[in-house]
Amino acid sequence: MNTQHKPLRTQRPRHDVVSAEKSKALAAWRGTETTDDAENLRHYHPKTATDLARTLIKTLRLEQRQSETEIVRVWSESIDPVITAHAQPTGIRNGTLFVTVDNNTWLHEIVRYRRKEILDRLQNSFGSKTIQRISFRIG
Repeated sequence: MNTQHKPLRTQRPRHDVVSAEKSKALAAWRGTETTDDAENLRHYHPKTATDLARTLIKTLRLEQRQSETEIVRVWSESIDPVITAHAQPTGIRNGTLFVTVDNNTWLHEIVRYRRKEILDRLQNSFGSKTIQRISFRIG
C-alpha cells in the first residue's frame, strides 16, 4: 500500500482579500465606514486649521484664561501695593470679579473703605460690562 501523503499547502490569501482587509483597517482607523469608501470620501470635508484652533481655544478656555491673566496684571499695576500684598483676584464669572483676601482685618478694610475705588479703577481698565461687581472672600 503506497499511500503518499501530500504536504498540506497553506493557501495564500488572494490579493483582493488582502486589499479589502487593509481597506477595512484603514477605514476603522480613519473613522469612516467601509461599505462605500469612495462615497464616504466624497462627503468627507477635513477641518481647516482655523476651525481646529477655534475648537481648541474654546475647549481649553484660553480666552477666559487670557482675560484672567490680564486682570491680574492690571490689578498689580493699578491697585495700591499695600492692598495687593493682602488681596489677589482669583477669577471672574458673569461680570463678578472674585478676590481672595488673606485675613479678616484686610477684608473689612477693603470692603468698607476701598471697594468703590478698586471697582472704579478696574472698570476704567476693562469696562463696566466685563467687571460689574467685586466679591471679596477670605482665602
